[in-house]
Amino acid sequence: MKRPRTRPTLGRPVARAAGVDTGGTFTDFVALAGSRLVTLKLPSTAAAPEGAVLEGLRILGAGRGTRVRHGSTVATNTLLERTGARVVFVTNAGFEDLLEIGRQDRPDLYALAPRRADPLVPAERRVGIPQRTGPRGERWQPHTRAAARWLIRRVRALSPEAIAIGLLHSYASELPELALGVGLRLGCRGVPLTLSSQLCPEVREYERFATTVANAYLMPRVSSYLRALASGTAADLEIVLSHGGSAPPERAAREPVRQLLSGPAAGLEAAARVARTCGMGPALTLDVGGTSTDCAFVVDRLPRRRAREVAGLPVQLPVLDVHTVGAGGGSIAHVDAGGLLHVGPESAGARPGPACYGHGGPATVTDALVVLGRIPGESLAGGTFPLRRDAALEALRRLGAGLGGRDALAAAEAVLAVADARIEAALRKVSVEQGHDPRGAALVAFGGAGGLHACAVAESLGASAVLFPRHAGVLSALGALAGASRREESRSVMLASGETAALERAWRDLETEVRRQFAASPGVPARRIRLERWAEVRYRGQSHELPVRVPAGSIRSLAARFHLEHARRFGFSDPTRPVEVVTVESRGAAPDAWALVNAALARERAQHPTGTRRATPQRARVRHAGRWLNARVWERAALPASFTTRGPAIVIEDGATLWIAPRWSASLHRSGTLVLRRGWE
Repeated sequence: MKRPRTRPTLGRPVARAAGVDTGGTFTDFVALAGSRLVTLKLPSTAAAPEGAVLEGLRILGAGRGTRVRHGSTVATNTLLERTGARVVFVTNAGFEDLLEIGRQDRPDLYALAPRRADPLVPAERRVGIPQRTGPRGERWQPHTRAAARWLIRRVRALSPEAIAIGLLHSYASELPELALGVGLRLGCRGVPLTLSSQLCPEVREYERFATTVANAYLMPRVSSYLRALASGTAADLEIVLSHGGSAPPERAAREPVRQLLSGPAAGLEAAARVARTCGMGPALTLDVGGTSTDCAFVVDRLPRRRAREVAGLPVQLPVLDVHTVGAGGGSIAHVDAGGLLHVGPESAGARPGPACYGHGGPATVTDALVVLGRIPGESLAGGTFPLRRDAALEALRRLGAGLGGRDALAAAEAVLAVADARIEAALRKVSVEQGHDPRGAALVAFGGAGGLHACAVAESLGASAVLFPRHAGVLSALGALAGASRREESRSVMLASGETAALERAWRDLETEVRRQFAASPGVPARRIRLERWAEVRYRGQSHELPVRVPAGSIRSLAARFHLEHARRFGFSDPTRPVEVVTVESRGAAPDAWALVNAALARERAQHPTGTRRATPQRARVRHAGRWLNARVWERAALPASFTTRGPAIVIEDGATLWIAPRWSASLHRSGTLVLRRGWE
């Protein structure tokens, strides 16, 4: 089957709103131009990631007055690649090694010499100052002017590119850190500072310090990227954050650690809406891109955590609970010294890309899919990438030679089996390992390659259905476009649940800050801001907390709500035990744009009447379970409203491909989502 090689032709769209998702291989765009949706996929520019973003916004006609929400991977890649700034960490004397000691948990229980991720700041760049503050903010040992002058000289001598300040109990009083920050700003002019009391004013000093250091480590590179982005467009930019909220570029540049799950957060929100629209209950989300795979399990609301590890380092900030593995279309397949096949986590990226791109790249998952016939045609991404099948065959032939002399087909099948196994393990981690049963869930497959793995992993997990949404290849960008502007603030208070007056003051202070942030953003009327109160609560003496939503005016029922949540999560509660509020949080949200996006999607579906000639399938030979099958190939844009088909079949659209395996059937939901079910013979 031959598809034309074309560059995206968009006419002269003028985007009033756009969503952007930058990945390691592609940069995706979805824009509202008038009343229609316009999609675009460009190769990512790894050396200068703002290049692809600015080019796409130019093509889309984004300018002054255009609202752009951007999911970025710059912070994530900087942390993964360990290419951040030279950081100096300032803390209390005697606690300089806390970053290395951590919690003393063993990442590998049976390893005789377990290895943790190296701290971002080596011992020689950790500086201690004589100072102590008590857990209620008491000034036990104030730092002296002489100590402050010594600190400035010491830090300056270490030639920092960024400075992180983390003192014990600074969640209770920010004054000591502020005082040190004033001196260091004067003594080390131009060097960015991160204060733990401003970034993460919460208990648990190790996690708070590690988060503060990570922020300082990321700040120079991310702020440089965001400055280049803001200076290159007149559009109103917002950066998507790890908890699904957003921030203007200035704030995002100061707190880049909040962007570590920026892109996956937008995709998760869109996938959850797809499942709800199709009437599904629990949903597994599967986002397979060019570099990585992102998975999550959604029940009632988007799954959140207050702390998690990213690249081996703890991050104590609210994030959507997304698990990421290095298994994407560009994941490199190689054979180790013992003859064992590995797929990922290294990726071929956009340059050189997979071997089939024709730039001398290595064998990847995409090459295996091309050789097996699951990616038909002669190009990808609407003609952006021509496919060289001969190059893919040659790369897999070389790989097969290292696997005991196997041919290219056998090597391709092995690569695909390993990739499917890694993806399945990631889905089990967010479902079975968290106590969720995947057999009652629908699998929402998106990203460029999610639909190519969906049937295999859904069958292994026993998932009830597979959902392949419209614009699956750019769904994260679609989620960024439609998502609401959100702001969140939190602080540890360590109060008993009965101290209602103090809790009320704490929440009001946070709500004032959230409203202030919205007031600084263009186009968000204060009357349309919706605020929610949340608390992290535990029984006194416990070492972990549970999140509890607290409706306005119901602080007195906080303990009762916690007992109910504890019983729901753990099967028991103890109303006789005292309840402690560890952290209070205020979440603010402006109205989202899902109504506009859904209306544009409806108009898009109405443009393709039932029974058009373009709905006639073509044919392709596809390798499955060791034999060649004759599969029907459908163009997604031409499918009639009454569309149904049985596997083996392929559905293609710009930016994504769906493989419908034998014993699976597919039908088109009224929302435009393809619903796949298993079971017919």
